[in-house]
Amino acid sequence: MPLRFYNTLTKRLEDFQPITPGEVRMYNCGPTVYSHAHIGNFRAFLFADTLRRWLEYRGFRVRQIMNITDVGHLVADADEGEDKIQVAALKQNKAPIEIANFYADAYLETSRLLNCLEPERRPRATEHISEMIAIIGRLVDKGFAYVTNGAVYYDVSKFPAYGRLSGNTREQLLAGARVEVHPDKRSPMDFALWKHDPKHLMQWPSPWSSGFPGWHIECTAMSTKYLGETFDIHTGGEDNIFPHHECEIAQTEALTGKTFVRMWMHTRYLLVDGEKMSKSKGNFHTVRDLLEKGVSPRVLRYALVSVHYRQPMNFTLEGCEAARTALQRLIDFRDRLRQAAGAGGGAPNAGFEALMEGVRTGFEAGMDDDLNVSEALGAVFTWVREVNKLTLPPAEAARALDWLGRVDSALGVLGMPGTPADPIHGTINEVEIGRLVEERQAARKARDFARADAIRKQLADQGITIEDSPQGVRWKRKV
Repeated sequence: MPLRFYNTLTKRLEDFQPITPGEVRMYNCGPTVYSHAHIGNFRAFLFADTLRRWLEYRGFRVRQIMNITDVGHLVADADEGEDKIQVAALKQNKAPIEIANFYADAYLETSRLLNCLEPERRPRATEHISEMIAIIGRLVDKGFAYVTNGAVYYDVSKFPAYGRLSGNTREQLLAGARVEVHPDKRSPMDFALWKHDPKHLMQWPSPWSSGFPGWHIECTAMSTKYLGETFDIHTGGEDNIFPHHECEIAQTEALTGKTFVRMWMHTRYLLVDGEKMSKSKGNFHTVRDLLEKGVSPRVLRYALVSVHYRQPMNFTLEGCEAARTALQRLIDFRDRLRQAAGAGGGAPNAGFEALMEGVRTGFEAGMDDDLNVSEALGAVFTWVREVNKLTLPPAEAARALDWLGRVDSALGVLGMPGTPADPIHGTINEVEIGRLVEERQAARKARDFARADAIRKQLADQGITIEDSPQGVRWKRKV
């Protein structure tokens, strides 16, 4: 089965083949760093991370660029109004750069906690102003943009394909333009490439005025600088489709005369308890809030990636508990495999090869089909159920454990070797766990129950539970 993704631009599933064989160039719209990222933001970021992981699983080298917006993103994604970072700066009585740096650092920390792979680059908008000014100048020279009162606007009428990504026609947009048109604009659809506002706290010199860039031009400048004029995949949330990505296409293709992006992929909206997130409703969750309430990063990641990215997701705390239960089942299975791999001999199982081939085929078919994680996980849990019926010799246990590691290389939820430790449950590794379990057994044999209980508590504090059974001692890692 070929690797297939849904292309928002063409509105259909398409076989995926990168421009350069063996290499995928991908741009992901990253955070605007004016506050802590919420779970809706991270659903889009985790989708991008899972997409990269799967492409790498399939043998591609992925050149991933995820930007950081630290100027120019106006409130409500509008073309007029206040800059989100400036609003936060004034409210907290800090400089905009302080706000941007603080929330960028917080975002990066959260990304690490959620086991996101580090992109090739994380360019910041404020570090690419010269590139933006150069692009805007070329658009003016080519007649796609006009200068008025120190500002520069893109003339949408010069780009007939405007609206093909979102499905918005120029007629629909004009009919829906109920707000008063800015006097400097020729049309309500035209959008700002360069803003002139003496009250804005962030200013750069340009040929047109001292001002700051529009939000849309930033991603064009950063994506084309690092990935070229045409690249393979561009991702973002559903809310990015219009106007942000629509405007990116218009300005970039007007600039280059080439296709900007081959495949556009977008996550659907995330609801909380069936409603849109709102601070006034009390259902607004940042990732930071949930982690501080004791939700494991691995559980949160599992909850956010296990629902297909093109389905609207209804996030609930009950759903988090269901994710915890499913993840615990996988971790218990992993721990059983590890212990079996280090045990004595045993007879091979006649049906083991068929089970291994079945789970590989099912998992890969689900992931190849537009990153259908839920279908892929269904194949994994069927395999877990069947393998749990077997008594595994060390060789089979080791092989199953290796395959589970391959699964986790794509999903990043188990904390397998080579991934960051789960900070909620400490950094203890299997060697140390085994040493403490043996020490506890020796203490019990010597009737030093105080020491045995202390070791049990020490392990419990690291998320490890001990089970004494007639077959011996087993330990489990809780999530």
